[in-house]
Amino acid sequence: MELAIIIAVVAVALIFDYTNGFHDAANAIATSVSTRALTPRVALIMAAVMNFIGAFLGQKVAHTVADVIQFDDATLAGDASTSVTVHALIIVMSGLLGAISWNLLTWYFGIPSSSSHALIGGLGGAAIAGGVAVNWDTVVNKVVIPMILSPLVAFSLGFAVMLAIMWIFRRINPAKANRNFRVAQTVSAAAMALGHGLQDAQKTMGVIFLALLAGGFVSEGDDLPIWVIIVAATAISLGTYAGGWRIMRTLGRRIIHLDPPRGFAAESVAASVLYSTAYVFEAPISTTHTITSAVMGVGATKRFSAVRWGVAKSIVVAWVSTFPAAALIAGCCYWIAHLLLEVL
Repeated sequence: MELAIIIAVVAVALIFDYTNGFHDAANAIATSVSTRALTPRVALIMAAVMNFIGAFLGQKVAHTVADVIQFDDATLAGDASTSVTVHALIIVMSGLLGAISWNLLTWYFGIPSSSSHALIGGLGGAAIAGGVAVNWDTVVNKVVIPMILSPLVAFSLGFAVMLAIMWIFRRINPAKANRNFRVAQTVSAAAMALGHGLQDAQKTMGVIFLALLAGGFVSEGDDLPIWVIIVAATAISLGTYAGGWRIMRTLGRRIIHLDPPRGFAAESVAASVLYSTAYVFEAPISTTHTITSAVMGVGATKRFSAVRWGVAKSIVVAWVSTFPAAALIAGCCYWIAHLLLEVL
């Protein structure tokens, strides 16, 4: 039974990874598509390939995600009808279901919320419902604080980089500048997609590692098995290729109408933030928060009124709602699963 549940958890984790891919496909390519630097299909193929490559570039974020829940004999007491391993796996499964549900809901309404924070919120909510300890130091230092700082940094850097571009190229013919920046956007979009794979594929790897840890197949401190990296990279790449057209419209058009220089600046800044947080701080930050804030920052250089702050406000509301909403759904999933086990 325990092996079957582990297989089910891995399968659901890969489903989450797939939804993460099509939910966040817009993060990497929306600006390039909106400025016509790339056609949608070419952009999706490039993003899928770079997502796959990015998944192999590190494991620090995966271990941070795996550290959100503390599994030990004291906290995994379970009850007479549930073994420690099954209890742990149900918690991981419930966290995934909470994250997937929130992903699908926000995708349906075209709201670029954070798959990363949906996952962390789901795991935390399921752990609390199951009476398991949450590593609050990890959550606060490597999730909450970066969640607050990364959009502020992306907005500020986006604003500053765009001002620098406007000053450096102030004497260049606008039509020529746009052509050159369309070419440059191919590179910046690829860098953004690589960063997305580096960050978001690792989050699913961390959840699979949690399931394997609960089942006794790995120990804390072990490296990720290569098959975990491969299946996670494949799932997020396939999801990315499936596309996320609803959210792409929000990022590419509804916040502000981007031109190629602004698209290049937003992607370059967002990619830089993703790499630095993954390698330096080991923090699973939101690619959605990062690129959206960068888009707002570069847009504000045109004039503050050029940014559709009403749309931005609805996005911020979704950001704030993600943690508690995913946690609540995950908690409900845990109790439903618990009741089903009692019946069976």
